Amino acid sequence: MSLFERKVSELSELLHKKEITVSDLVNESYERINQVEDKVKAFLTLNEEHARAAARDMDAKNEKNGILSGMPIGIKDNIVTKNLRTTAGSKILEDFDPIYDATVIEKLGQAGTINIGKLNMDEFAMGSSNENSAYQATRNPWNTEFVPGGSSGASAASVAAGQVLFSLGSDTGGSIRQPAAYCGVVGLKPTYGRVSRFGLIAFASSLDQIGPITRTVEDNAYLLEAISGVDPMDSTSANVNVPRFVESLTGDIKGLRIAVPKEYLGEGVAKEVRDSVLEALKVLEKLGAAWEEVSLPHSKYALAAYYLLSSSEASANLSRFDGVRYGYRTDNASNLLEMYKQTRAEGFGDEVKRRIMLGTFSLSSGYYDAYYKKAQKVRTLIKKDFEDVFEKYDVIIGPTTPTPAFKLGEKTSDPLTMYANDILTIPVNLAGVPGISIPCGFAGGLPLGLQIIGKHFDESTIYRVAHAYEQATDFHKKRPQL
Repeated sequence: MSLFERKVSELSELLHKKEITVSDLVNESYERINQVEDKVKAFLTLNEEHARAAARDMDAKNEKNGILSGMPIGIKDNIVTKNLRTTAGSKILEDFDPIYDATVIEKLGQAGTINIGKLNMDEFAMGSSNENSAYQATRNPWNTEFVPGGSSGASAASVAAGQVLFSLGSDTGGSIRQPAAYCGVVGLKPTYGRVSRFGLIAFASSLDQIGPITRTVEDNAYLLEAISGVDPMDSTSANVNVPRFVESLTGDIKGLRIAVPKEYLGEGVAKEVRDSVLEALKVLEKLGAAWEEVSLPHSKYALAAYYLLSSSEASANLSRFDGVRYGYRTDNASNLLEMYKQTRAEGFGDEVKRRIMLGTFSLSSGYYDAYYKKAQKVRTLIKKDFEDVFEKYDVIIGPTTPTPAFKLGEKTSDPLTMYANDILTIPVNLAGVPGISIPCGFAGGLPLGLQIIGKHFDESTIYRVAHAYEQATDFHKKRPQL
């Protein structure tokens, strides 16, 4: 039995009893990477020398900082790590070596986790399939002909493949939950402001959130607690209490009120996905919860509003990549203006250029009111829809994605069809509320995800529902056969 089949709490106890060492855990991680990395292609940079040294040091000192101490973790490559290459999946940052750690990395260091390496991603987190990386296309461990989802596809695939115990991803429009659903793992997007964004290479600053990807709900709760909290380096981080999330995992959901939006089970949602959600609702009913159909009427506009807003923010955020201060610089320029143009033309991929152009257009004079401003108004209406439902219900439940994972290359030539994969996750980001994806079934041998959405800063209730469902089913116990 692999050590990574166990929960964090079980591994922590084995470490405490000296039945295993931190080096055992780190060895297991790198051995598994050596076995399956050529099939999965999850890692861009390994941190092996430093990770093994840190493990030996922890074993020698025999100190334990807490439950996460000594646990191997993978980090999405848009979260900066001091002296460890961070590319954001882009050629323009191919040799970027940060001089500081992101706040979440500092917090993980304080918790005693061991960084195994940096994980592949869609360039600047722009994508739904991990095929937009400048370096490689990560594959789904359940079937390597299929995508793992995106943009945190490798963060989910590495956990599903048993390469790391858990990982960090980032979620701008579903980029943690969608790959978690495709890879059959647990992925949470926290409330906007719950986790510091300092050190996260920005895509769309009003939407981005760092979050945990794990095998179980319990592990997810431990990891979120470790990375949460207000940060003076991030003015958008919220000064709210960080609960002991794991204490909410009681298994008791009697009397819980669940809202099921009819828009989330309507046109475009595959029959097997709809059926898996209805079966999950039956399980929750048996556990004492009650559900009713509701409407989120403005969710049909979410996709259009999201791509206008996120692209507008991206066009501003990515203007800093100009070849002057850091990152790639062209060799084919004879003057400054040409250097800017050529650096960005050669350094950015097609999808990033597409979104910069869309965002610059929607912010431009004469179009700002018609596009950007109108999208902001729609965002407010979407947020109000959620607030209205949460006056009467505790959580909202639906599918994470409209279909199971699709084949590599199947949608690369059709950006609009690719964008539609995030149609069920995007409203959560626009409203700033938390959402989790947990495994709830299979279709054609590929996992399906159940999405549970909660009120602002009420991750505890989401975890309570997710854990109760997880304990009543065994989907989370199934493993891909690589």
